[in-house]
Amino acid sequence: MIGREPIKLCLAALLLITPTVVLSQAGKQRNTLIINGQPTDVPLIQVNGHPYVGLEALADALNGSLSSAGSRFALSLPSSPADNGATPPQATAVAPAPAPAPSPPSNPGFSRDFLRAGIEEMSTLREWHTALEAAIQNGFLSAGLLAPYRANATTNLRLASVAVNTPSDKSAYELIRNAFQMMADLSDKYVNIRADLTYIAPDALKDDSLNGRLMTCGRSLGAMAASGQFADDGTCH
Repeated sequence: MIGREPIKLCLAALLLITPTVVLSQAGKQRNTLIINGQPTDVPLIQVNGHPYVGLEALADALNGSLSSAGSRFALSLPSSPADNGATPPQATAVAPAPAPAPSPPSNPGFSRDFLRAGIEEMSTLREWHTALEAAIQNGFLSAGLLAPYRANATTNLRLASVAVNTPSDKSAYELIRNAFQMMADLSDKYVNIRADLTYIAPDALKDDSLNGRLMTCGRSLGAMAASGQFADDGTCH
């Protein structure tokens, strides 16, 4: 399992390296990063005797992915080192001690980055739902047709999780994740029905209880976004 400390060190390294230093070091010497005995193409430089690597190239080398939301970055790696045969590279960085954060107010509401990411995720879920509804009405439903919508919603859900900063963000994220799961269940339900060659009425969603729950949850999340405050009415559970 890749620990958090190496990830933090890599992020700190990126913040400390300026373009001038990168060009200067790269021109002097080409270094090679070896992971589990295998050389890689991950850029590696040395500054003041300490090695630094690029996050994007490191994520590719470890079969991971790098996401960002505002000023936050998320490095996602496989759950087990056995999945890719790699171990975290040894890297060190020296960073100034951060200034103490101010005490948050008792009810800080939603942070700006999370609110933006949450609204984007809900917009993506609506697009997915609209595509499902249109496919049912026109009789050309398939998993491949809906796959891009699912992929976009999955990416935006991950970005919303990265943007979580306040207690309200954390609580709202759980409800957004529930909405995503309801949409995924609804989509899978009708794709499976179509795969069994079972007839689906064009207005099947109208009386579907799962679809009704999803619509109610979406309205609740929309109201929370408008107010900027978390308020759980139970409709997204």
